Amino acid sequence: MPSHASTSERTTNAGRSRRSYDQFCAMARALDSVGDRWTLLIVRELLAGPRRYTDLHADLPGVSTDVLAARLKHMEGEGLAERRRQPRPASGYVYELTERGRALLPVLTALADWGAPALGKPRATDAVRAHWWALPLREAVRRALGHETAALVDVVLPEGAFHLRLGTGEIQDAPLYGEGPAPEGAQLRLELDAETCAALADGSLTLPDGVRTGTVRVAGVERLARAVTAAG
Repeated sequence: MPSHASTSERTTNAGRSRRSYDQFCAMARALDSVGDRWTLLIVRELLAGPRRYTDLHADLPGVSTDVLAARLKHMEGEGLAERRRQPRPASGYVYELTERGRALLPVLTALADWGAPALGKPRATDAVRAHWWALPLREAVRRALGHETAALVDVVLPEGAFHLRLGTGEIQDAPLYGEGPAPEGAQLRLELDAETCAALADGSLTLPDGVRTGTVRVAGVERLARAVTAAG
């Protein structure tokens, strides 16, 4: 007789099988939706806005094409993401988060905060992407500037650059971050390295202290640059 302590295969109305904990518990239901390997990392990528399948695969090193396709299909079925055709003159399809998918932002932020102290040094097998620091650094910048401050912030690391959108519109459809400098032009620019990012993520360094010690270099609108330096 199968044990109810483990996940079981369930069949949905659409006829496809899925794994379920079969527990009337909000946490278990959440894990039914996002507990599979890779799902939350796909959400991390889609918080940057609509992405093509090939772009997702490139920025999720280690995931097979079959697994990525299965996770995206699962996310569509759970109402977390949707697939749509790109408007002309572009061609092909993109995936983007739904409102329910975007609501996972606090979950990913909490996971990043929880995992940061265990990050340590990069392992020889670790892949690296500059924009993987976007969510941890977003929180560090928001703490320094104030959670209600609206700003576009360029972040430059030796591994690459990305930009953050803070304040107005960040909970709506606007992407929370994006690769490369902000197309509209950023009001603030931060230059730092991965070691400093890790210290900011685990709380052992604040952004103002990083600016004052020179491990973070800041430029941009005087009001914002001054606020980052003087905060705390």
